[in-house]
Amino acid sequence: MLTETPLTAAIIGAGTIGLSWARLFASHGHRVRLFDPRPDLDTVAERLAAETEAPIEVCQCLTEAVGGADLVQESGPENLEAKIQMFADLVDAAPADCVLASSSSALLPTKIAARLSDEAAARILISHPYNPPHVMPLVEVVPGERTAPEVVAALREFLVTLGRVPVVLEKEAPGFVGNRLQNALLREATHIVEAGIASAEDVDTVLKNSLGMRWAAVGLFGGLHLGGGEAGFRGLMEHIGPSFAQIDVTEPDMSAEGMEPVFEQVERAYPSAEALTAERDRMQEGILRLRAEVESGDAPEPADDWDDEPEE
Repeated sequence: MLTETPLTAAIIGAGTIGLSWARLFASHGHRVRLFDPRPDLDTVAERLAAETEAPIEVCQCLTEAVGGADLVQESGPENLEAKIQMFADLVDAAPADCVLASSSSALLPTKIAARLSDEAAARILISHPYNPPHVMPLVEVVPGERTAPEVVAALREFLVTLGRVPVVLEKEAPGFVGNRLQNALLREATHIVEAGIASAEDVDTVLKNSLGMRWAAVGLFGGLHLGGGEAGFRGLMEHIGPSFAQIDVTEPDMSAEGMEPVFEQVERAYPSAEALTAERDRMQEGILRLRAEVESGDAPEPADDWDDEPEE
């Protein structure tokens, strides 16, 4: 299962995520089929084929796209009823041993497969990337209650061959891990802007120049563990836990009206989505190159100016 090289991957939904998946699969030599009702699909596929120097097959219907496929990566609308119907159609059209994965950002695979047989549900799971999938390493692999363990293992192993870093969740939860964390941070950031504590642009400046850099290196818990010196995470929480407990838990106004000042600030800070995308991709690729150098031992050693004082 998913061991053939090259395998045939059907991408259902040729939006930003679907096209990035297609780029990733094609760049690793796999056969890629695209299906999407968008009228410019042929043009988009031609451009992608030129960029990846790999053939991209455009399909006119779902049955054509998934016939003989080893893997389906669905990247359609984030709507539960739409995905329930889509996966029912995929079960009917795809080979019986085809792995059926969704790029959903928050929906649960158990609910997507709720109306299907145990045999069908066994090969349905979430394969949630971070945008863009051909650059960002992480993929959250989320099995449903009836997903077969061998399907989970096969998808995980396949993602590793693509240079991804798959994390298999032990239990499904709406939003999985990354988006649950992002949602919590978004709520607090929204409160900070709404309350006039700092601007949206300054919130991003804080994150990019402190926590974001640290988290890219060691994650949240790893950073906190280092912050406690020899006592580790326990020592840090003994030091700053009481003061952290005094920080108020906020409930920002997340309605469209309440968010309007936040929307306006973000739009002023980032007037060009194209420029922001280019900056994001350059920076993310640079971070990944540096991390690879560090892990291989080729990067220069950092300055030896550490101390043992707990840090925030």
